[in-house]
Amino acid sequence: MTPLPLDHLTILSRDAEAAHRFYALLLPELGFTAVKPGIWKSATGLYVQFKTAKPDTRDYERHGPGLNHLGFTAPDAAFVARLAETMTAGGFEARLQHFADGTTAVFLPDPDGLRVEVSHYPPGQPPVD
Repeated sequence: MTPLPLDHLTILSRDAEAAHRFYALLLPELGFTAVKPGIWKSATGLYVQFKTAKPDTRDYERHGPGLNHLGFTAPDAAFVARLAETMTAGGFEARLQHFADGTTAVFLPDPDGLRVEVSHYPPGQPPVD
């Protein structure tokens, strides 16, 4: 069976304005285009939707514990380094790491703590193992 493609992610945040500032800077760097307020789309058809969490809810409450991170594959290590610089210059935390297997990654926590990982992997190195 051919694996089903991931078609969307919905992310709820406590501070819609802070989340918008973070993702409006990050997502265009990853090749996403704003479709309408709160909805972004990649060229491959992946949609990312943003909504505001309901008051008085716990983080990642629905069927918890929640999404750990979003992972994206970068075209090269230089892209990862440039993205880290862009996000840092935008006032966001960007933790750049180089791993022994040759992977270069940047870990970017959004304003609610949901992490976005953007990595370049050497040939033959899968994103998860």
